[in-house]
Amino acid sequence: MATITELKCAVRETLESRGVLAQLKARIRAEVFSALDDQREPRPPLSHENLLINELIREYLEFNKYRYTASVLTAESGQPEVPLDRQFLANELKVTEDTSSKSVPLLYGLVSHFVNSGDSGGKMFLRGASLPAGATASNTVPRPDA
Repeated sequence: MATITELKCAVRETLESRGVLAQLKARIRAEVFSALDDQREPRPPLSHENLLINELIREYLEFNKYRYTASVLTAESGQPEVPLDRQFLANELKVTEDTSSKSVPLLYGLVSHFVNSGDSGGKMFLRGASLPAGATASNTVPRPDA
């Protein structure tokens, strides 16, 4: 007869081989976060930029089947429960897609654009955007003269 330790090891190995253990751990983390989340403390207003950034991240997380991580992002950020329409998101980012790019998250296309640009070592200057209330100077993009 198997000992308790052997039984635990067998169950753990079975759950790991089926890919269930990681899902259970993620679900537990999401539930713990939800239980600890203080609903009495108001969230800062969600800026337009944060709305777009969060949506890019959510689309990426859901595409990669990180559903519990996406649910925590949605709950913690105050992002609307219903995802933004992809075409709306593309329009807001001034992105035009072809048929093949529509099969992956927009974030992949954005990263691919910058990684594979034909530029030979030149850098793009990023300007600071409007920051949500409570953001600090450490969150801003430095100026070129800095």
